[in-house]
Amino acid sequence: MEKSKKSTKRLAAAKELNKVVGEYYLECTAAKEQGKPVGWMPPMNGAIELFYAMDLQPVFPENWSPVCAAFGLTPKNFEVSEGMGYSRDLCGYLRNIVGYVNGPMTDPAIPLGGLPAPDLLISPGGGCVPVMKIFHALERRFPEAKVFKADLPQVALEEIAPHHIDYAIQEMQRLITFLEEATGRKLDQDRLQEVAALSDQACALWDEIMSYRRSIPAPFSAAEIGIMFVMVTRQGTRQAIDFLIKARDEIKERAESGTGVIENEKLRLFWDNIPLWYNMGLFNYFEKANAVVVAETYSAAWSIRLDPADPLKALALKSLMSYPLVSCVSIEKRKEMVLKACRDYAIDGVVFHRNKSCVPISLGQMDIRKALEEELGIPSVIFDADHMDARNFSTAQFQVRIDAFLEMLAERKGQAFKT
Repeated sequence: MEKSKKSTKRLAAAKELNKVVGEYYLECTAAKEQGKPVGWMPPMNGAIELFYAMDLQPVFPENWSPVCAAFGLTPKNFEVSEGMGYSRDLCGYLRNIVGYVNGPMTDPAIPLGGLPAPDLLISPGGGCVPVMKIFHALERRFPEAKVFKADLPQVALEEIAPHHIDYAIQEMQRLITFLEEATGRKLDQDRLQEVAALSDQACALWDEIMSYRRSIPAPFSAAEIGIMFVMVTRQGTRQAIDFLIKARDEIKERAESGTGVIENEKLRLFWDNIPLWYNMGLFNYFEKANAVVVAETYSAAWSIRLDPADPLKALALKSLMSYPLVSCVSIEKRKEMVLKACRDYAIDGVVFHRNKSCVPISLGQMDIRKALEEELGIPSVIFDADHMDARNFSTAQFQVRIDAFLEMLAERKGQAFKT
């Protein structure tokens, strides 16, 4: 299994994804050429819908990093950032984007046209620390860009109170004022309501798509989780709805007809942590033992339902809730989420990716592993890797550990293990 191996796609929607991704990045480049203001922002926040409502172009440098990994651009970007003094122990997203903007960004050979330079920077004051540091570095790299310094409290999901929501609404209002003054464009409240409704519809479709993975056999696996691209970049747009409806209809038909990822699904697996973006083919590796990764923590973070009747409050809540679903979440809450998913998706075993590049999202794995065994009788395995940096991953070690784990799972279910 080569380091750069791509995943095998079964869904027509997943095969169409290259076109969807290409269209988005071409749109970003075209916006810059046409004079439409371009704003760089972190993912998972309510500013996305504001940008689409005001006909501004949102760009997500963090999302660009998996694209760089898929195209094999990360080694060069890491070389640049490490040459600037950034340690290999830091977040791979941070090291990649810092290397990209200070290195090959202006290279015309960059796939998909690369990223257009920002006119605006939405610099977060909440979320994970590396994301905040990415935008501090971008402020230095693009001093001509107008900067909005956001401020949101770091609050666990279960602790969000009315005063947190009120504060987040004030921040959304401050952002609207900034965007109107910086771009000369006024926010149309009817248009914002329309965009919020589209975003909510996308979340409803995504939830429905995820629900079909409870079917046995599973209609698609984590190998095709790239279809969530529109949930990252296109929330609040018709393009997201059109793509997700196609994906939903195809997945629903597969679930209802009993068409699985593989012919003879015997083991159902859960994946904890971020995928290895440079090697999505790992998800197909399990299939040799008739095992399928049917659920994962990462895909659950991209759906937060919105109330279109009160879009400002809805987007404020989205901004408060997004990161606590992934990296700013208590160990108890993470344990609760993983155990629920394992019940919902009839999981036989859990694969924990201990991610060198994202320590916060890896915290608590030993506690969760213990709870899985004691409360649900579900065994698990841990392997060490990095979601961005292939130098921190050993294919041989992964295969040895996973083979032993799959053999144990097969024996527990009285099945023969296929090598």
